Parts: sequence; structure tokens; C-alpha cells
Amino acid sequence: HYREKSMIVRHILDSKGRDVATIAPTASVQDAIQALGSRRVGALVVSDAGKAILGIISERDVVKLIAGSGVGALDQPVSAHMTARVVTCALDDTIQSVMERMTAGRFRHMPVSVDDKLAGIVSIGDVVKGRLDEMAQESQALRQYITN
Repeated sequence: HYREKSMIVRHILDSKGRDVATIAPTASVQDAIQALGSRRVGALVVSDAGKAILGIISERDVVKLIAGSGVGALDQPVSAHMTARVVTCALDDTIQSVMERMTAGRFRHMPVSVDDKLAGIVSIGDVVKGRLDEMAQESQALRQYITN
């Protein structure tokens, strides 16, 4: 009998790595823009040296800030414009549950937390790729089950 095994966040991190682009809360928004560009990422986790998750700032946050306040806001600290209530996930969360929370919250990046410390990050692209891989495995397993 075929039984599907759900892909979990740990599988994504095992594949892509656990490196996370972070920035200090005291850094300027301009520093955040430079880090987003140089790291080629869509969001930075705002973190202290102990790797506590203090917030998150995304490209969308920066665009909204500039649209609303102008370029003068670029000198302000990241902490003034980050999302402080960060939705995180755990290593054993399923891809499906992460996808549902991202969709409901309308965000594209979710830090992974272990013991209240930053342990990785998953993006909507990672989650979609994981779900597509999961569906391909399910399809192959069902084909094998039918032909046996």
C-alpha cells in the first residue's frame, strides 16, 4: 500500500543550505538595500550577534518605505521599518503548512527557528520547488504501485 511521506523544512535546508542573510537592527535602510543587492536575496533577517530573530525586512518593505517617505528614509535604522512580528517555522514543519502560512500572511520568506535561534530561511520559491518535487515523487510511486 502506497503511503506518501511529506517533505519537511529540514529537507529544503539539507538541499539548499542553512546560510541566512542577516543585518543588525542598528544598520541603515541603505545598508539593507546594499546587502539585499549584493547577497541577491529578497529579504534580510534582522538579528543580533546571538542569532535571535528580531525582525525581517524585505525588498517590498523598502519599496513601500521609499514610496511613502522618500529617499530621506534610507538613513533611518532597519529596526524602524522591519516587520517585528516574524512568522517562523520549525525544521519538522511540512512544506504544505509553510505554504499555507505564507499565502495567508502574504509574505515570501520565513525564517526557520530552533530553540528561538535562527537556523535557516525558506522562500516561497524553495517551498514551491519542494512541493513540485514531492508531487513528482508521489506520481512516480503511484505509477509503480499501479504497474505492480
